[in-house]
Amino acid sequence: MQDTDPATPRSQAERLAAWVRLEQTPGVGAVTAQRLLARFSTPQSIFSASHLALREIVSDSVARAVCEPMPDACAAYLDTVFDWLADPDHHLLTLDDPAFPPLLRELAMPPLLLYACGRVALLSAPAVAIVGSRNATGQGAANARAFASALSTAGLTIVSGLALGIDAAAHEGGLRGPGSTVAVTGTGADRIYPSRNEALARRIAQEGCVVSEYPLGSGPTPGNFPRRNRLISGMCCAVLVVEAAANSGSLITARLALDQGREVFAIPGSIHAPLAKGCHILIREGATLVDCVDDILIPLRVAPLATLARQPDSSASLHAAQRALLDALGYDPVGADALGALVGCDPAVLAGRLLALELAGHLERLPGGLFQRVKR
Repeated sequence: MQDTDPATPRSQAERLAAWVRLEQTPGVGAVTAQRLLARFSTPQSIFSASHLALREIVSDSVARAVCEPMPDACAAYLDTVFDWLADPDHHLLTLDDPAFPPLLRELAMPPLLLYACGRVALLSAPAVAIVGSRNATGQGAANARAFASALSTAGLTIVSGLALGIDAAAHEGGLRGPGSTVAVTGTGADRIYPSRNEALARRIAQEGCVVSEYPLGSGPTPGNFPRRNRLISGMCCAVLVVEAAANSGSLITARLALDQGREVFAIPGSIHAPLAKGCHILIREGATLVDCVDDILIPLRVAPLATLARQPDSSASLHAAQRALLDALGYDPVGADALGALVGCDPAVLAGRLLALELAGHLERLPGGLFQRVKR
């Protein structure tokens, strides 16, 4: 391991090195690490223990791995970690660090380490997770953005997973308020995935916080994402599901939240919308139905805003024919033929009006030739 930065006290560097080494030791997973820490209190004490004392807690092979000198690969990784920590906005929080998120400590198997970029104080702030589909509709993204903005304005930090769709919209909304946002990634904190969210991730690292339990350099392995979901729900007092298919990973996050004793909220949708099915499932299972931000703030004992329900009607500036078309469209997906029959409009004229409304952001075009109104 290279010499540490002079600004980093050697005792602190040695403490961090022991935590990293513990996580990197072959055979030491979350369960084994918890058993060792319960017995020896700190990683430094674990590596100072005798083989005989270790053998009382773990298998012979693990005890030998702990007693062996630090492997070259681990020493090289520690150099990488300390190089990364040279940036003052980069942080490595250990399970015994006062800045470690207190709600995460309550998990059955909390992470040993959290790599964070940005404002680590947000990791301990009151927070709400907002999750949902990667293939979000325009209305779903607008809902996520609006709810996140209102909750952040109320002082709550918005936590999500930096995915496309609902996650990205939630982060954007969170950045609009003082609560800001935290992105929990399924890669190392030095990697950005997906690449399309690179600009957003860099902004979050400056104004909010990007956090990961995975070692630096870790790529987007599929198994990482379900595992990181427990952190998204675990560091929050509640989870809001905005849009989700019946088999969505967002339902995993919601059910993890229930297991962790967190509140779960869901926004209902059309009975014809595939991305409403998951929310309807959660509501049937006991999640609280939400149609305005106060439905979340009041149960969480945060001062109500009543902002979403009082937004002005954005269609007021439309001419009569366009307003009539929006009224006929309602909020369920409708095909052009059915719309034409409702308003008695020539197909060519209807197509022009639909395009104008789409370009103005009042409706979106869905697969299968369907259109859906967007409440802005």
